[in-house]
Amino acid sequence: MEMLLSSIAILSGFLLLIWSADRFIMGASGIALNFGVSPLVIGLTIVGFGTSAPEMIVSGVAAYEGTPNLAVGNALGSNIANIALVLGITALVTPLMVDSKILKREYPIMFMIMILAWGLLWDGELNLMDGYILIAGMFSLMAFITIMGLREKKQLNEKDPLDEEFAEEIPKDLSTQFAFLWLFIGLVILLISSRMLIWGAVNIAHAFHVSDLVIGLTIVAVGTSLPELAASITSALKGEHEIAIGNIIGSNMFNLLGVLGIPGIMTGVLYDQSIILDPSVLSRDYPVMMILSVLLFIFAYGLKGKGRINRLEGGALLICYIAYMGVIFQQST
Repeated sequence: MEMLLSSIAILSGFLLLIWSADRFIMGASGIALNFGVSPLVIGLTIVGFGTSAPEMIVSGVAAYEGTPNLAVGNALGSNIANIALVLGITALVTPLMVDSKILKREYPIMFMIMILAWGLLWDGELNLMDGYILIAGMFSLMAFITIMGLREKKQLNEKDPLDEEFAEEIPKDLSTQFAFLWLFIGLVILLISSRMLIWGAVNIAHAFHVSDLVIGLTIVAVGTSLPELAASITSALKGEHEIAIGNIIGSNMFNLLGVLGIPGIMTGVLYDQSIILDPSVLSRDYPVMMILSVLLFIFAYGLKGKGRINRLEGGALLICYIAYMGVIFQQST
């Protein structure tokens, strides 16, 4: 009976996470647009932050509940799923073209963030100071992307494809009152659904005698990546390839900074201790994430023009994800 309730809690949590994340982004975007913020700034900051909202809320709840390794697994597992599963499936549905100077600038930033996070985790723990550094990096990233995006747009005196696509997607007829209402509703349901998800996931982990890290890397990571999957496929089918790729890059950067930073701070503040990482985080999961990020760079950068992720490359990414899941299953059993 408890297994059935746990499964229902996980499924319901996932569905509510997807719905509430969309409402949260819609409300935040509507508020920003009504206060005169440009679609480009909204897309690069609020939308990028919002698509990582499920991971961040789940991470905070997991740390509060005393299962911080589930939060770490969620951060790394979501990044792996975003590249290999989400982009893999999206490219199989329709090949992706990349022709945005803004996105090409963000690839190196993503690698720099990965190196920073790896350096902080290299000692085998995630402590309070590491958390502060990562969260400070998240806010610095938002400011940097916004400033550089606006500066480049002004210098070139032309619209970036990403700017045009964001302008089409952001709601323009949402009043400020309703935008605040949707923001509040989205945030509340994000918290409730995250609590349901963590409760169910921890129960199943204990029932099958697997670690919180494994549950975070698999069930929770896939579930919290569903908003990115839905957004990427929808954008790709509309021909908005820049948003499909941009969602993944932005989400992965926010995951490493915010989703890792939150449990580091909460565990340090609430329990006055550091998170001791499972050894497989540095020996297996982090290297896999970096290798997949390099593959994304090779496939999508387009050194001599437009980048492209075709169906063959999408299939290769998906096979990598299936193989990774197989390794985790083998090692956990």
